[in-house]
Amino acid sequence: MTASILAGSLPNLEAFCRTFETGSFTRAARLMSVTPQATSRSVARLERALGATLFRRTTRSLAPTDAAKQYYERCSRALSLLSDGERELSRGAETAEGRVRISVPTSYGHYRFLPSLSTFAERYPKVRVDVNLSNRNVDLIQEGFDLAIRRGPLRDRTLVARKLGEFSVGVYASSAYLARCGSPSTPGEVTGHSCITFSMPSSGRALPWVFAGAPSFTPDARYRCSEDVLGLVTLARAGVGLIQVLDFLVAEDVSRGHLVEVLSPYRSPPRSFTLIYPRVAKAPPAVRALVDFIVARAKNEGGSRS
Repeated sequence: MTASILAGSLPNLEAFCRTFETGSFTRAARLMSVTPQATSRSVARLERALGATLFRRTTRSLAPTDAAKQYYERCSRALSLLSDGERELSRGAETAEGRVRISVPTSYGHYRFLPSLSTFAERYPKVRVDVNLSNRNVDLIQEGFDLAIRRGPLRDRTLVARKLGEFSVGVYASSAYLARCGSPSTPGEVTGHSCITFSMPSSGRALPWVFAGAPSFTPDARYRCSEDVLGLVTLARAGVGLIQVLDFLVAEDVSRGHLVEVLSPYRSPPRSFTLIYPRVAKAPPAVRALVDFIVARAKNEGGSRS
């Protein structure tokens, strides 16, 4: 069989093999979900390409020739190998395997993403995940990241964005601090308290405190933390002062009584987190697996709302 015959005749080869196996154009057509006429034409085209008669046809019977018997052995093996190859490629394409690089904000990483990775590892044992914990907005393309989680909405329309949830922001302090210094009843009273703020690493400026129904402002803080917002929680737990943070950062401390929320009627509007990745025709299976896992996990866990 020449390469030119094989290249254009795979449907014809299948028609021949099914006809040889069933002894009938009608039964072969039924197996391939085509018409008997189409099957007959496919076999005829193959005979012309080979320059050989494969079946003796009468009005009542269809009998394979000696050439057909010899050809069938080779042809069926070839089709079987092709079918096996297609299945193997299909399985390989869908098997999640390889390395995925993702950048995650430190707070979301410690409290939401990293605790879930053990479940992902059990589900996808051949996927390796490189996690970059950073509050910097990385350039996915230039820095070679497959995915990133960011605070706030996506502004780059060349990327795909999947919303992971909205989370409330509140003001918290330890019971010991409140017993010693009292609890503010309005945002304006915060200025009379010891406050701990978070400074953006890029600018060094402290993030303003935002309230519902009251002006936002930046407290004159005795203590500042940068890079890792978890430092705020540690200082508040130690009784140093007030902090304004995402609620999932202090949920465990609140449930155990280590921290208490104040100014709840003025709780800040929810902040969103978004999963982003480059817009490509077909992402690698390992990347798709992690995307689907993160989105499903976020949906199941839910984001708290004010």
